[in-house]
Amino acid sequence: MKEMYTTQMDAARKGILTLQMEQVLAKESISKLDLMERLALGQIAVPANKNHHCLRAAGVGRGLSTKINVNLGVSKDVCSFDAEMNKAKLALEYKADAVMDLSVSGDTRGFRKRLVREMPVMIGTVPIYDTLTRTGKPTEAITLDDWFETVRIHAEDGIDFITIHAGLTRKCVTSLRTNPRLCGIVSRGGAILFEWMEKTGNENPFYAHFDRLLEICEANDVCISLGDGLRPGAIKDSTDAPQIEELITLGELTRLAWESNVQVMIEGPGHVPLHEVEMNMKLQKKLCHNAPFYVLGPLVTDITPGYDHITSAIGGAVAAMHGADFLCYVTPAEHLRLPSAEDVKEGIMASKIAAHAGDLAKGLKGADEVDHKMSQARGALDWDGQFESAIDPEKARAYRESSQPSKSDVCTMCGDFCAVKRVGALL
Repeated sequence: MKEMYTTQMDAARKGILTLQMEQVLAKESISKLDLMERLALGQIAVPANKNHHCLRAAGVGRGLSTKINVNLGVSKDVCSFDAEMNKAKLALEYKADAVMDLSVSGDTRGFRKRLVREMPVMIGTVPIYDTLTRTGKPTEAITLDDWFETVRIHAEDGIDFITIHAGLTRKCVTSLRTNPRLCGIVSRGGAILFEWMEKTGNENPFYAHFDRLLEICEANDVCISLGDGLRPGAIKDSTDAPQIEELITLGELTRLAWESNVQVMIEGPGHVPLHEVEMNMKLQKKLCHNAPFYVLGPLVTDITPGYDHITSAIGGAVAAMHGADFLCYVTPAEHLRLPSAEDVKEGIMASKIAAHAGDLAKGLKGADEVDHKMSQARGALDWDGQFESAIDPEKARAYRESSQPSKSDVCTMCGDFCAVKRVGALL
């Protein structure tokens, strides 16, 4: 039977419950009515490319659990697609919700197709990077057709969401020049487009020809993740005029996308001091009409190379509490090198903790159930029960086994001074 809808948003607007929506409902506490209503309004996105056949869909947005994304991909200096595939498998093992391939060298299409073929989570890419890799041209020689041909290829390959920095306009560039920054542009996609605009004298191709982008995305049901090319890369640059100028433009583009039934997420900062995180979340929701918000971090201080996963988790928890819907993980290798498999695990765990803490703070229905199970197990000195409730059972079990107590019901921290054991029999 021929499909009677073009995208998940279109289906929701027509009252059609899709398989992908049913998959979301099986994982969440939201009602069918609320899911479809919020999908129709753009407050929830279900990134689900029609060509991603093994996908088990997830939802991002209002009333849903906070999702986390794992970035991976090769560079010219470290180019092992097998190693990146192992990282993708780690992402599955540790229950990440999405994987973004940021590869900038080698057979990017072959790897992308493999991800789509083997990974049942939503897959994202940044076609702007891949345009340079695919064509081999200097930035200024890239043509309008080159930019959109890459988008078409990614869409037809089954990518569920694409980051497109369509809001970095010439007007935003003027704002950047009149409001100098410590770190300028730190987004790779933003920097590439800025260079192209400066060297060609043209407007951002994805802004000037946004309708062409929408046509491709609607045909394949690709969710546009509107990238923040002017996100702050330094605490001092946070919430400045260029960032807000771009955010206003992203809000305008969001409405245009929704008119074409194209799903949208908005990407956010970046480096943001802790006291500005709440304001940034509320600004985005207001200016972008409550579209789902996808944040990198935010990192709440600049001085933590080697520990940026912790810095990011602090910001991510506060961001999720105040409305962020999707957290992009940050690893200990951020700002330093391509992450190892161990870095990936550390980043996933830090991000998952932040997401769960945010869900608890938001009062998400059912979010506290596993916390209650953990507390009950602790109160009963049930160690196996504690491991089962832990976010990383393997690590928790390994820590306990590495230091065995003389009495098996306690741990080597307290032994006979265990408060739970002393008081339990008296209450």
